[in-house]
Amino acid sequence: MAIIIILLLILLAKADVNLSNEMSSNTACPENEKQALLNFKKGLIDAANRLASWDPHHQPDCCRWIGVVCDKRTAHVLSLNLSVPTWDGYTDLESYGMSMLIGKINPCLSKLKHLRYLDLSNNVFEGLLPYQLGNLSNLETLKLGDNRLLYVENLQWLSGLSLLKHLDLSCVNLSRASNWLQLINTILPSLDELHLSACQLLPGPSLLNVNLSSLAVLDLSLNHFTNQMDVGWVSNLKSLVFLDLAGNYFLGPIPDFLRNMTSLTHLDLSSSYLNSSIPDWLYSFSSLQVLRLLGNQLHGDISSAIGNLTSLNELDLSVNQLQGKLPRAMGKLCKLRSIYLSGMRLNQDISRILEILSGCSSPRLESLDLASCQLSGQLSDQVGHFKNLTILNLSNNLISGPIPIPYWQLKNLKELCLHDNSISGPISISLGQLANLERVSIFNNLLEGVVSDKHFANHTKLKYFYGSGNSLVLRVNPNWVPPFQILYLDLGSWQIGPSFPLWLRSQKHLEYLDISNSRISDVIPRWFWGLSTQFKHVNLSRNQISGQIPYLPGGPDIFPLVDLSFNNFSGPLPQIPMGPHQYMIDLSNNYFSGSLFHFLCHQWSGTFSTGFLSIANNLLSGEIPDCWIKWQSLQVLRLDGNRFTGKIPSSMGTLSELQSLNLHNNNLHGEIPLSLKNCTNLLAINLGKNELDGNIPRWLGQDLTSLIILILRSNKFGGNIPDHLCALSSLQILDLAENNLFGSMPRCMSNFSAMVRGNGSRDNIIEYIGYNGPPTLESASIVTKDQVLVFDKTLNLVRLVDFSCNNLSGEIPKEVTSLQGLQTLNLSRNHLTGKIPESIGSMKSLESLDLSQNQLSSSIPESMSSMTFLSHLNLSFNKLTGIIPTSSQLQGFNESCYAGNHLCGSPLRGCRGSGKELDVRNEAKEISKGQETNWFYISMPLGFVTGFWCVLGPLVISKRCRILYFRFLEAIWWKVCDFAGKF
Repeated sequence: MAIIIILLLILLAKADVNLSNEMSSNTACPENEKQALLNFKKGLIDAANRLASWDPHHQPDCCRWIGVVCDKRTAHVLSLNLSVPTWDGYTDLESYGMSMLIGKINPCLSKLKHLRYLDLSNNVFEGLLPYQLGNLSNLETLKLGDNRLLYVENLQWLSGLSLLKHLDLSCVNLSRASNWLQLINTILPSLDELHLSACQLLPGPSLLNVNLSSLAVLDLSLNHFTNQMDVGWVSNLKSLVFLDLAGNYFLGPIPDFLRNMTSLTHLDLSSSYLNSSIPDWLYSFSSLQVLRLLGNQLHGDISSAIGNLTSLNELDLSVNQLQGKLPRAMGKLCKLRSIYLSGMRLNQDISRILEILSGCSSPRLESLDLASCQLSGQLSDQVGHFKNLTILNLSNNLISGPIPIPYWQLKNLKELCLHDNSISGPISISLGQLANLERVSIFNNLLEGVVSDKHFANHTKLKYFYGSGNSLVLRVNPNWVPPFQILYLDLGSWQIGPSFPLWLRSQKHLEYLDISNSRISDVIPRWFWGLSTQFKHVNLSRNQISGQIPYLPGGPDIFPLVDLSFNNFSGPLPQIPMGPHQYMIDLSNNYFSGSLFHFLCHQWSGTFSTGFLSIANNLLSGEIPDCWIKWQSLQVLRLDGNRFTGKIPSSMGTLSELQSLNLHNNNLHGEIPLSLKNCTNLLAINLGKNELDGNIPRWLGQDLTSLIILILRSNKFGGNIPDHLCALSSLQILDLAENNLFGSMPRCMSNFSAMVRGNGSRDNIIEYIGYNGPPTLESASIVTKDQVLVFDKTLNLVRLVDFSCNNLSGEIPKEVTSLQGLQTLNLSRNHLTGKIPESIGSMKSLESLDLSQNQLSSSIPESMSSMTFLSHLNLSFNKLTGIIPTSSQLQGFNESCYAGNHLCGSPLRGCRGSGKELDVRNEAKEISKGQETNWFYISMPLGFVTGFWCVLGPLVISKRCRILYFRFLEAIWWKVCDFAGKF
């Protein structure tokens, strides 16, 4: 009987399944739910056409639309999932962005009454989140995270979602929902997961009673909690196993309220301004699987008690101030899969680290990041123990020696980062066997030898290769077709030439290309310019590539960088693609000729977003066009070293973002346009070697108060040096040489604060931050020590004042000597008079001093003997007198440095007078009195008369004195004769 009942139940179940299948095949989604979905779609921008299946004409059943899941029996919509996966770092960013849906969340979704699962995360939904979503009473999961343009007025609408177990509002603006904690605690008793990351949450009243008894996952990262007590209520959540508080502002030790939460399996306190050592109690969390403390100010060392964290599979302590040796107990953590310790000051040999980690965890370890850990020694074979390693980062250390073969046997390796070390030797051909490699970074090492196509034999997944700054030679077959489609390729300073690499033609997705300084001396092929429309960064600089450029590289991305400088390109300037594409354009040091007009003045009505433009050192001619209003984003403009004529166009004054303007070495004339006073962000102006005239504008000091460099040398400026320039407290280089300036030097020069400070000050690093690349450094040709030197990386350390070759008169103001950070002072070839200031010796940083060809008088100040940094001195052709002060520095200069004066002493001849050594120091003091009465010469005739009558007077008056005097002379005469007769 029992058997018959069982058979009947089986038959009934089978009949029920068949009926269910038949109903499913014949039942479509309800019309009102389909219309709700279509109305939702209407308000969206779907660039990737993800919702192509949502077409009632081709597919009337909405249950078959992508992202929609229906009940198999009733066909009601149960799930709607239109989320986009988190970017993996490898996918093309442009394509990834296009896959996102853009628009508003239509309240019509509230008509999906049976909906249990709604996921719209990681799109670009915007505006106010509709409160009608609170009508979805069956909803168990609501994910709206990573929609950064969404905001919520309050969370009261959550009261209708009593069945909700998973709530994700990450990145949704909840700053107006001040009672968020009380509401969630009251109305969501069944919640298991709560994600409120980056919601701009403000701390509310602390709760004594927390009803979220089932909450297992809590993410409150990237909010505005400033006190650990703001989240102290978390310790009452007894079911909590996942806690993320990263990116808050705790400003103290690791929160003590966590001490008893030993059941946690995931703890993230990254970037929370923690400042303490790692407390001992944290090492007792034996259930902990993930511990992330990166990006804080933790100090001290890692305790050997870390061996108690036996469940740990991810440890991230990177970017802290931790130091000390890696404890051997780390080798006991057998479940470890990821170790991130970058920035820790381990000061250990890399082989010792690998030895410690090569224990029980080595077969499981997948990620090992020891970048910037002050590791030394050579790479050892022990890495062969880590068979499952996918990420290895040993960059920015002191590792030397070759790369052993076991490194090329890590078959699962996806990322290999060894850059910024001293690794030497060749690259093994075994590299080509690592078929899973996606990223290789070996730049800035001492690698050498030949790299062939065999090194890339199986690299079908390779997307990023950074190899610049080595002595490697790329030698491949001219017809080689790489197995990869690479995104980023950096082979700067490799020997690739002399031919242009033809294999680049096969790369259809290349965005970043650097083959600079690669000894290419070839005509650039035409196909390259067709390929270049996909570029975001292209650097062909410092080769000998020739040919003409029809148009600049650059795809649809907003910030491409184009560097074609230091080549042999010729012809007219290339066209710029329409639209705001190029951030940096460097065409300098080529042979471009013709006008700038067609390059600069497009008929296009829009503006360019270019921030850096350099066309310096070419053969361009004609006037500089007056259409700079189209280039509003320019920060750096370099047109120096060409043949431009005419005036500086007034429209340059519209460049409000401009920080550096270089028009040096052209044939420009006229005055500096008044409109430039609007460029208040200017840090550097170089207008030298032109034919500009007029007075130096006062507004340079009044309006351009951030100026660091002002070079106006070799022009025709007249008038006085305006005192207003003294307001430029940040000025480090002031070069007004070779003009027609007259009058006296400003006495207010002590206001140049940046010249008062020592030359080690880095207050004003003269660089301009670029996008997706290194900062652009300011460079300038500086005349110092009778040489023209080009400075860039160290320009911010230069302090110079050059007023030479003008018509300045008067004395050198003593205020100049307060510029104790000044390195070069050149006042030569003027009409300066008076003394050299006595306090000039206080200018301890002075390396070059030129006061030649003036009318300076008096002696050389004694204080100059203390100027120990002085390596170039010229005091020639003045009216200086006296002795040269004694010092190893001043006596070490050539005689020509003192020529044309009335000086003596080393290195000139000694100071002598009338056959006897004179007391020249006393004489110098007497001479220094200038035009005062010289009593030495007045006393000479008086002394003569007095001596005459004292000696001869008695002989004239007394006969007896005369007889005795002549007898004395006769006796002396006979003694002389007797002495002579003996010989």
